[in-house]
Amino acid sequence: MSSEGFLKEMQTIGEKFLLKLQKLPKADPVEIVSFCVVLLFIATVLLLMIIACSCCCYSCCSCDGRPDNRRRKIQVRPAAH
Repeated sequence: MSSEGFLKEMQTIGEKFLLKLQKLPKADPVEIVSFCVVLLFIATVLLLMIIACSCCCYSCCSCDGRPDNRRRKIQVRPAAH
């Protein structure tokens, strides 16, 4: 997908989302609850991604930004006879 197509698709999704938000005060209670559940799911996924990325970065680097050399794998070579 080209970048122009991606941007157009994101704009379309944004417009649909804005239209949904504008119609939300007049919506049924079931529709409001389902919309909130979808938003909660999206927020949860984003939060879990942020936590996973921060844990990955923390395990690779120490707090001062230098890599942790204790976790580096050492390659073992066969002994020469």
